[in-house]
Amino acid sequence: MSVNESVLNRGITESVSARKKKWEENILAYLFLAPSLALFIAFLFYPMVKSVYLSMTLTDPRGRVVEFVGLDNFIDLLASGQFYSNLKVTLLFILFTVPTSIVWSLFLAAITHNKLRGMKVFQFIFSLPIVISVGTGSIIWFLLFHPTAGMLNYFLSIANIDPIPWLTSPSWALVSISLLTIWMNMGFLFIVLSSGLQGVPEEIYESAKIDGSGPTRTFIQIVLPLLSPTIFFALIVSVIGAFQAFGQIHILTKGGPMNTTNVIVYSIYQDAFVNFRFGIGSAQALVLFVIIMILTVVQFKVLEKKVHYQ
Repeated sequence: MSVNESVLNRGITESVSARKKKWEENILAYLFLAPSLALFIAFLFYPMVKSVYLSMTLTDPRGRVVEFVGLDNFIDLLASGQFYSNLKVTLLFILFTVPTSIVWSLFLAAITHNKLRGMKVFQFIFSLPIVISVGTGSIIWFLLFHPTAGMLNYFLSIANIDPIPWLTSPSWALVSISLLTIWMNMGFLFIVLSSGLQGVPEEIYESAKIDGSGPTRTFIQIVLPLLSPTIFFALIVSVIGAFQAFGQIHILTKGGPMNTTNVIVYSIYQDAFVNFRFGIGSAQALVLFVIIMILTVVQFKVLEKKVHYQ
């Protein structure tokens, strides 16, 4: 065998070995990904495909498909005044809860962002709602909202204010659910925004102080721009979470009174699992998915330009 043939054979052998090693690495990677892919297929992709199919069908009370109707469910849904009423309630709920939750949590994070003695206790208290389940939180606030034995009306009576029918009045029901939701959101947002404040270097505060900037001006003109990526994340997560609110509404008002707390997610539950109209329920779920996706894209396209990345 000549020297050239030996070099050529060695090159071929190394190339085959490299391909075999890469193939083995790919197989190993897919094996590690397999459990996650199986879970995504079982609990995300398959339900989505099934929802698309069911949205074009009529079903019997047992959920069995009896007729393929194409886009009729979507046409009926978009022609229904109730859908737009539920959409209005959902948008009002987002308007009540998202800005208030972020501003309130940011305020709490700002006042506890110092090294005074006892701040750890307040940080623990403010972050506590994150470990309380929706069911437990709803029961706590149900007792607070109680028309005769509730603490809220008791405090109002001390101030000579008439009791408020928190959960039974069409004017107050959505406000009451929003108060509960703001309290539930406080724990997560407080931790996120406190973490963002911890990331602001101390040198910036010291430089601002040397330049004569007061605490309020420093926070608004220097800290807030540095905190904008965290606030943007909190906004995206809060909007999506508000669209998916269900537990507190189901426990406290069940969409009432007079549908004033009947958000789209609760309407989906009623249509699909109370009235067994799986087709119209799936159509609502897909419309809600499209609305959330469009709003998220708009937020990224419009608001992300205001975010200051270091």
